[in-house]
Amino acid sequence: MINKKIHAGFNEQINREMYSAYLYLSMAAYFHSLNFEGFANWMRVQTKEEMAHAMKFFDHLRGRDARVELEAIDKPKVKWTSPLEAFKAAYEHEKFITGTINGLYKIAEKEADYPAKVFLDWFVKEQVEEEASASNIVQLLGRIKDSGAGLIMLDKELGKREFHG
Repeated sequence: MINKKIHAGFNEQINREMYSAYLYLSMAAYFHSLNFEGFANWMRVQTKEEMAHAMKFFDHLRGRDARVELEAIDKPKVKWTSPLEAFKAAYEHEKFITGTINGLYKIAEKEADYPAKVFLDWFVKEQVEEEASASNIVQLLGRIKDSGAGLIMLDKELGKREFHG
């Protein structure tokens, strides 16, 4: 049987992961509006990853015979002043998600919910990658600044990203 605190926390995390997907889809729409198809592609792949993360929590709860309770997803921001601002927001959001995952891990440890700890190990590692990826793009955009050629080159590079769900 699943611990009550983990049950509630995992249901909340489903919402956070779904919001993450919604946020990145909004960023993709923003980049499409600017004809930055590579940036949009990166965000669309990120959307798919976040949906997959939500489903991992969903399936974990189901596998432990726990009820999934979905809540409303908040409306994300729809416009940023620049690609750099959008990726800074993505990086900050990933740091927030890392904090929520770490919080769930602490609860799992405190409540001795070993299946939850094993499950969360994957997310702890994943968040290191998520933060590093967003941080790297923020750093590159910081160097590029308003260079049209630099933005076009990075846009082309980010267009190569593929979803490996």
